[in-house]
Amino acid sequence: MDALVRAINAIDWINRSVGKVVAWLTLATVLICGTVVLLRYAAGLGYVWMQELYVWTHAMTFLLAAGFAYLLNAHVRVDIFYARMSPRGKAWVDLFGVVFLLMPWLALLGWTAWTYVSYSWQTNEVSVQGDGMPAMYVLKASILGFVLLLGLQGLAWIGRCILVLNGREPPPSETLTGPVV
Repeated sequence: MDALVRAINAIDWINRSVGKVVAWLTLATVLICGTVVLLRYAAGLGYVWMQELYVWTHAMTFLLAAGFAYLLNAHVRVDIFYARMSPRGKAWVDLFGVVFLLMPWLALLGWTAWTYVSYSWQTNEVSVQGDGMPAMYVLKASILGFVLLLGLQGLAWIGRCILVLNGREPPPSETLTGPVV
């Protein structure tokens, strides 16, 4: 079980690190979007690549931070019954959700996205707009990053459930406001 705890901690560290780096894309999105608006209305200038860039940073924020959001338990959940369950009951619900809902969906998404992303890389795909962003394959590859990071965090969640169901205390988790005590 110690190996399981180390694996959970390693996955948590990966998603925490990626999440903290990707969070800066939010600031970049705001600054780029503000610059686009300022240039358009104050100077009458418009750049397609800059408009696409803030859409890219916005999309990559959501795709690459999904595992971090799952680590923080910040995803959408309807807590009508779940909130009143015992830790073992919650572990069973979480285990079912990850194994039968999250993982099959990620497997399907990864399998279907692979062709889409690999074709983009093979063809050095660029924006369809004349002055748009080059390297469209980088944006599309973030779909696979989403699958990988969210899938890893799903495995960590399975590990936490196994620990709880075996009467062991899982590694401390955290929320948007800090560690759970």
